[in-house]
Amino acid sequence: MHLLIVEDDTRVRTSLRLAMEDEGYSVGEAEGTEAALDAVRANGVPDVMLVDLMLGGLDGYTCIREIRRDHDVPIIVVSARDDTHDVVAALESGADDFVTKPFEVKELTARIRALRRRARATVVEREVTELVLDASPGHRLVLCPERGSLRLSGEDVYLTLTEFRLLCELAQNDSLVLTRQMLLDKIWDRGFFGDERIVDVHVRRLRTKVERDPADPSLIVTVRGLGYRLDVQS
Repeated sequence: MHLLIVEDDTRVRTSLRLAMEDEGYSVGEAEGTEAALDAVRANGVPDVMLVDLMLGGLDGYTCIREIRRDHDVPIIVVSARDDTHDVVAALESGADDFVTKPFEVKELTARIRALRRRARATVVEREVTELVLDASPGHRLVLCPERGSLRLSGEDVYLTLTEFRLLCELAQNDSLVLTRQMLLDKIWDRGFFGDERIVDVHVRRLRTKVERDPADPSLIVTVRGLGYRLDVQS
């Protein structure tokens, strides 16, 4: 498995590379956003990216957004910044996970393995050809888990891997309330490593792509104190 570390502190970057190589990974390095984009163009998309937020020049948020324009590579933010605002902003930029420095190498490798397992399981187990999530004129939303596709009024809707699996899980359990922890366990597959803020951010981002009115969601409904429920729209 090949990792790409995006970190502008040479000592930190080298230390992390050596630690990951000791764990058996092939590791590339980039000192900033532009170097990371050049590395992806030159060497192809890595299996996982580890991105610091406080980069010189274009910051980590920009790096994540630029990568997300064209690629669905799992991205883990590795940063000393652990304020809720920073976590949410990183996830909204397109990161899949957030690890706060300092950290245990075993924790980071566990999260990497979990992301890779999720990347290999891109469809739900239930065999379904098409699920019509919204049948209203002008906003017909059709999910096909087997093909990994979502179409809105006949046009493909781009979802990240996390967003797609989240929507599939909610659709598979139509009208049932799924707690944040249930979604973490099913989609992120990380047990106690899970942070419920990750679920909330991905739900909010998913709503911008599937709801008639994201500010007043009717498809993915919040059940206060419990979690989320998908209500098919007729």
